[in-house]
Amino acid sequence: MEKIKKIKVDNFVFDCRIDGKEEDELVIFLHGWPETSYMWKKLMSSLSKKGFYCVAPNLRGYSKEACPKEIEQYSLDKLAKDVVGIFKSLNKQNFHLVGHDWGALIGWKLSHDHQDKILSWTGISVPHPQSFGKAMVMDEEQIKMSQYVKNFQIPNLPEEQIRKDDFKTLRKLWEHCPDDQIEDYLKVFSEPNQLTATLNYYRSNYKLLKSAVQTEILGDIHVPTLFIWGNKDIAIGSSSVSEHHQYMKNEYEFLELDSGHWLIQTKYQELKKAITNHITRNKNRT
Repeated sequence: MEKIKKIKVDNFVFDCRIDGKEEDELVIFLHGWPETSYMWKKLMSSLSKKGFYCVAPNLRGYSKEACPKEIEQYSLDKLAKDVVGIFKSLNKQNFHLVGHDWGALIGWKLSHDHQDKILSWTGISVPHPQSFGKAMVMDEEQIKMSQYVKNFQIPNLPEEQIRKDDFKTLRKLWEHCPDDQIEDYLKVFSEPNQLTATLNYYRSNYKLLKSAVQTEILGDIHVPTLFIWGNKDIAIGSSSVSEHHQYMKNEYEFLELDSGHWLIQTKYQELKKAITNHITRNKNRT
């Protein structure tokens, strides 16, 4: 049965959504922007019934007691380190990993840096950061799609625009979400410090992603990987996805869906089936 557990990592305390039995194999879920761990509730419930211990943290900035003010506190390195700390606190040898949007970017980092701990990796929507970062600079379609990321670099103004008309912009993104999910999201995004913290993901890592055109920001992936992408995604174009396959050096499955960015809401059954099969296939792999 689902519960919220507070997990302390260094000086931060993360609100973590938990479902399943502690003795079962661990699956960690990483949400993106603008969502919270609530997005995983339904999938966690399903997987816990199949014998997995599911943990989904509200990430740095989204947890009230893990919300530093400085932009540099939201670097990809620090975001990944938080997840490692949460994993270590659970006293497990290894885990399965699932991530969407920013959770996918963090997941790629973890899958590269901690391959000995990861049984399987499922990335949703955002491809390998090397190909995505290159496309942000070189691909005309992706440059247009990523204009909002450039706009987020401006201080204060994006926060004002997001709060305008009772979060009209975010509510449009949440059009496929039930009311209880939106209510949970607004607990985070209506808090000024937390709203800014969530945008600091973009501000702290913008230069890093763009530098992929000149240098290697992340290498090959050597863990069993499932990547799921919607071909109507308004934020992620086909160029970065097609280029990304070359970095997969272990078992690799690519699932293209006829949908947009919010796949957990619009294509839940397809996601559930693919992720369940992928995780189950890699169960107890050592």
